[in-house]
Amino acid sequence: MSEHAPEPEDLRALGDRIEALRRQDLPKQRPKAPASGEVAIRFATELVSAVVVGAAIGWGLDWLFHTRPILTIVFFMAGAGAGIVNVNRASKEITERTAAAARAAEAEEDKEP
Repeated sequence: MSEHAPEPEDLRALGDRIEALRRQDLPKQRPKAPASGEVAIRFATELVSAVVVGAAIGWGLDWLFHTRPILTIVFFMAGAGAGIVNVNRASKEITERTAAAARAAEAEEDKEP
């Protein structure tokens, strides 16, 4: 190593000081409720991607085993089911985010005189 290399203790102290300054400068992030467009895009993406992946897997297996179109139909249905489950999970997550944003807004209103 070079004779001008910093000591590990100095580097740790510098890192601690930088982290303390970062915490001071950043305002606390208040949770926001998702916009309706965000919700629509999320639901569409969850559903369409699962259906496309399921159909693609079915098509690939049909091509491999020469069983057209039975596996495409089966995996299309499985993809649709998976997409519905994904949309259900996403709706629960969005409901939790909306509730958290409402609680944060209510707590902020309570703080103001």
